[in-house]
Amino acid sequence: MHTMTYKGYVATIEFDPEIRSFHGQVINANSIITFYGSSVNELETEFAKSMDVYFEHCEKTGKRPDKPYSGRLNLRASPELHARLAVAAANEGKSLNEWAMEHLEHAA
Repeated sequence: MHTMTYKGYVATIEFDPEIRSFHGQVINANSIITFYGSSVNELETEFAKSMDVYFEHCEKTGKRPDKPYSGRLNLRASPELHARLAVAAANEGKSLNEWAMEHLEHAA
């Protein structure tokens, strides 16, 4: 799966064999925002158009556009797991946040 970015919004791109075209969908907004294109240039153009239409709709209706991801990630863990993670981070001389971000980055 591939991704594209426009003004902080991220869309995944997949091929749709039924229509023999590529389909994009924004993944970091609560609203459903999609677009289609048969080439990279067309996908980029249609992504921008879809986002601009979304922004215009929000402005006309007085709705705030969904914010792209803020970078704040809250996770819930059992107290036992939390403790084991904190120990693993301390063993590497890192804060739990630093340690977790490195491992999440590696996993992604």
